[in-house]
Amino acid sequence: MGRLTDAVKHLLIINVLFFVATLLYQGQMDQWFSLWYFKNESFGWWQVITHMFMHGGFMHILFNMYGLWAFGSPLEQMWGRNKFFFFYFSAGLGAALCHTGFNFYFVYEGFQTVKDWLPKEIYYEVLGVNSRVGNHLSGQLFFENAIKVLDSHGITSQISNADANTLFDAHAYFNSRAVGASGAVYGILVAFAFMYRNAELMLIFLPVPIKAKYFVPVLILIDLFFGFSSINTGIAHFAHIGGALTGFIMMWYWKKNQFNQNRWD
Repeated sequence: MGRLTDAVKHLLIINVLFFVATLLYQGQMDQWFSLWYFKNESFGWWQVITHMFMHGGFMHILFNMYGLWAFGSPLEQMWGRNKFFFFYFSAGLGAALCHTGFNFYFVYEGFQTVKDWLPKEIYYEVLGVNSRVGNHLSGQLFFENAIKVLDSHGITSQISNADANTLFDAHAYFNSRAVGASGAVYGILVAFAFMYRNAELMLIFLPVPIKAKYFVPVLILIDLFFGFSSINTGIAHFAHIGGALTGFIMMWYWKKNQFNQNRWD
């Protein structure tokens, strides 16, 4: 875990450049390069790649870049630069797909709840109203703008509390943006656990050495718990799970076909 390898070095540089640009032009960078829901007007196809280089704060990029260096460098030394790049971006794309897939599921489930009185076109118009105050979505501002949309279509604004909460939850998924290299790094963590099963690692909140083959599953279980809970952590847990799952599938396939023995320099 010592030497800084070529692919890792270039990824670190690009991430830092994106982070500095975000500090200078946060609004534009967030809108252009974060991963938005595919029906959101801010969505662009390039965001499935660019979101991997965006980060929400100093600690966010610090932990991700440390993980990239610590766990990615030994893998690149073994695989070669091109194979590492292929694995890294594949895991990041898997993270984007999983994150978007679960957002689609929650938005779809929201429509199933209100479809008896709210047509689909108007449903998506309601989800797209502005409710952002700084970096947060305001429930009060959402309801004010949502009622205006409903009234403009001749739909009564006297909706139940349950339907109102459903609409706001769906609105949150519709307007969520994913940023960070975490999904790709989770794939790297899984690959590291495959190759260095008995390497001892430590969780920050549990400073006890844990072997990699146990450490990585614990992290994934934590993401599964928070992903399906009602606790809002502000973290794209399903992106982590998607990156880890993609990494697992690739490592399982490569190992089964002896692909790990091949280098792509």
